Amino acid sequence: MNPYKSYLSSHTETIKDDLLTLIRAQSPSHNKSLVDQCGNLLKEIFQKRLTGSWNYEVFEQQETGNHFSFELEDSGSKPRILFLSHFDTVWDVDAIPLVEKGDDIYGPGVFDMKAGLLSSVWAVRSLQSQLDELPFIPVFLFTADEEIGSKTSRAVIEQKAATCDAVLVMEPPVFGSNALKTERKGVGRYTLKVKGVSAHAGNHHEDGVSAILELAQQIIELEKLTDYEKETTLNVGVIKGGTSSNVVSAAAEAEIDFRVTSYDEADRIIHILENLKPINKAATLSITGELNRPPLEKNDANAKLYQKAVTAGARVGIEVKEAKAGGGSDGNFTSSLGIPTLDGLGIPGDGPHAIHEHIHFDHFSERCALISEICLEVGKEESR
Repeated sequence: MNPYKSYLSSHTETIKDDLLTLIRAQSPSHNKSLVDQCGNLLKEIFQKRLTGSWNYEVFEQQETGNHFSFELEDSGSKPRILFLSHFDTVWDVDAIPLVEKGDDIYGPGVFDMKAGLLSSVWAVRSLQSQLDELPFIPVFLFTADEEIGSKTSRAVIEQKAATCDAVLVMEPPVFGSNALKTERKGVGRYTLKVKGVSAHAGNHHEDGVSAILELAQQIIELEKLTDYEKETTLNVGVIKGGTSSNVVSAAAEAEIDFRVTSYDEADRIIHILENLKPINKAATLSITGELNRPPLEKNDANAKLYQKAVTAGARVGIEVKEAKAGGGSDGNFTSSLGIPTLDGLGIPGDGPHAIHEHIHFDHFSERCALISEICLEVGKEESR
């Protein structure tokens, strides 16, 4: 058996205790107090499991949880590997229970992504148990606002990634195939606001300019931008408007989400959105937003890192596969900087953001050993 998988298999009860501790520390993104409590527990687990002298840095936030990093002190010119994880979740307190069913563990954030986060820690632990010295410098970044757009963590992520030679994103793999994610769509978020003219719906209907009607007509045109052949989707997911059924609406707005596979396609959609014209010239439009996450494209650097994972998988007994993902992650940011990035390295399971969220805990040891072996492959390279 692979030595790292063997070590991890012999510590499954301790690993499970760590994981259950993190799941019980519920961490809904919008609750700073609870997210920070979870972060403190994560810090304790990290310091308990890993040896050596680590530089600890905290990035304090006012509204979201604090982000923090650990970097092993090492003066050598070794490759630097960033383990990128978030510990906030989409779940309100007690929204779903923590349950063990056979080899599966259900609970808030277990799949997305506390199990993957923990596996990065234990992967380095397994290497430290077998090696006198690591052939790379591990850098861990734990963020607290990924589920709400990474607005406060993006700069920190990009700052840390810029110092590293590879980024391993501990998000979960693709359900079913357990494939790693070598491509992710870029994500854009816009808000379209329409201003009309209010009027009495019975006595002076002709004097009004319906913001709702204008918005409805705009939505019909916007939805036509979805092109499945290009893998482009645009969704108007939230609409608001009007004050009363007997008043021609003076204001309405829509929240828009679009997904694209390339920068060129992102530019095309953004150009259309930012140059919308009113269908009724008496209405006025305003639109705000941005490309929240750039596409994670399968460039040469990412492809080479994926091939290292294939080689590493053979040593663990895993046939490593790759796939595209429609959702974005913090890996989109690091890849856009040109840093080799590999995503989907977490623990297999299913149900991200769903009430059946769970992992297959019996896969933990081998998937964690895969991380260990990928690190050794990266460690063979010279530092940038």
